[in-house]
This record gives sequence, C-alpha cells and structure tokens, in this order.
Amino acid sequence: MSKILKVAIVGAGYMASEHLKAFAATGEAEIVGITSRTRPRAEQLVADFPGVVVYDSLEEMYRETLADIVVVTVTELHMADVAKRCFQFPWLVLLEKPAGYNLADAEDIHVAALARQTRVYVALNRRAYSSTRQAVQRLADNDGPRFIKVLDQQDQHAALTIHKNPPLMVENYMFANSIHLIDYFRVLGRGEVVSVENICRWDPQNPGLVLALVTFSSGDKGLYEGIWNGPGPWVVTVNTPSERLEMRPLEQVLVQRYGERRNEPLEIDPMDSQYKPGLLFQARQTLHAARGEPAELASLEDALKSMELVARIFNMGA
Repeated sequence: MSKILKVAIVGAGYMASEHLKAFAATGEAEIVGITSRTRPRAEQLVADFPGVVVYDSLEEMYRETLADIVVVTVTELHMADVAKRCFQFPWLVLLEKPAGYNLADAEDIHVAALARQTRVYVALNRRAYSSTRQAVQRLADNDGPRFIKVLDQQDQHAALTIHKNPPLMVENYMFANSIHLIDYFRVLGRGEVVSVENICRWDPQNPGLVLALVTFSSGDKGLYEGIWNGPGPWVVTVNTPSERLEMRPLEQVLVQRYGERRNEPLEIDPMDSQYKPGLLFQARQTLHAARGEPAELASLEDALKSMELVARIFNMGA
C-alpha cells in the first residue's frame, strides 16, 4: 500500500470541487486543507469533507499541514501571484491550466519556478482523457505520417457578457480556452514543432476564421481551424495511411480503417463518466509524481511549449 499523501487546494470554484473529488477518490490522498479569497465559499465547498480545514492564508495552510501537494485553481489573472507564493514551499505544485493568462505571464511563472527549483505541473486534463490516451496508444502502432486537424470554436462575446470574464482574459482567450484544442497537436504529433504557417491570420479587431499549418520535425502535419464568434464543434482528427481517428466529442474516439466506411468506437474508461473526464487519472499521476515515480503529467516546461504554439498560431509574441 502506497503512503497516503497530503493534498491542499487553493481556490474554491468549480475546478477546486472537481479536483477535491478526484483526489479523494484515489484512496491514496488525504485532503488536508483549502484556502480561498472567499472563505464562505471554501467552507461550503468542503462541507461534505469534515476532515478538510479551511485556512485564512496559503502560508498558514502549509505551516499547519505540511502538505505534499498543492492544487492551484485560481483564475488566470491571479495565477502568477498565487503560484509564486506557492513556490516558496517544498510541496509539488499542480497548476490548473492555463499557467498564465498569456505567454509572457506563463514565462514569468516558469522563471519563478526555476529560481525556486519547484516541481510544477499543469493540469492539462484533456491529455488525461481516456479517449486521448486510447488515441495515443492506437497511433503508437502506426509508423506512417500523421495529419492532425483541430477544429476550435470560441465566442469572446459570450465569454465577456454571459460568463462575465474579465476583458483582459477575453482578449487572451486563445490561451485561456483554445489551448484545450491546440495542446492536442503536441500530444498527437511527433517531434518538435519546426514551423507554423499562418494562412488566415488572427485579427483581434475583427475575430473570425483563423487557419494555420503546423509542421513537426517528424514530418507530421497539423491544421488548426479556429472559428471565432461563430458556430462550430470542438473536433480533433488524425489521419494515417491505414486509419482515421476522430474525437467528437473529445471524450470519445472513433476509428475508421482504410477500405472501410464504418467507424468503430474505442472503449472509454467508465471513470470518465463518474468524475470530470481525466481528473481521476490525472490525480493518480500527480501522486506518482509526488512520490518521484514516472508520471503521465504535463510539466510546466512542457505546458509552456503549448502556450508558445498558441502564440505562434495567433501571431502573438511574449
């Protein structure tokens, strides 16, 4: 039986709740504390978890718990400040994605983590989806070239008016939300990104269609198609000489073999329907990482590369 590790949470929103449930379900973690700017929300969040103590500050929470892991679920605009405070302590840090509201903010966080030599990972939970892991495993048996197509849809107007997101976050919505899709290029493509050709360029004054061709050192190709302020689903497809994989919705994966018309669904882990998809697997991987064991988890440096790809697709420097 593995040693029970102590987990603390920063933030008291929806994702804090989902991480709490996932870590509790592993049977290998004890949720020991939570802190948030809004103490009543934190108290309400852990009402069904009597062993979780609500703390008034991050510093107090570490001092009283000596937690092994801290999960940071604050909003993008507060991530840098909170992350840097977390780096002062020797726990493993899991940052909710994205790690920064834009590339410059993410790079600033990365520099601070390096200075403190902190172990930092980013919760790119779509990597942990059962569908994504099945797709990666399926593709491992195919040596042929890959063509990856990512169809993204974003609505800045709804983000600003309906969901009441801050204007600065909405201006950088490709980092806050499109990264969910763009990260798939680096998950499914082999090698490093060697070029990004902007076919239809991002126009912040008139958001619409964005097209970009991504080329990898392996020869794999990717096409990003972003539909901004218009209708469209989230879809990821991968074509090889022998098979075509389609994730639509992303939580499922279909396989079409060369010469056949039918699509075969791959089996999905039932845990992805009992918990927010990917989070239970991700929680277990975080525990592995905290123990110094191999883990399928995105490091901050790895996540930063996906942030850099977002910036290249949208012609946005640091």
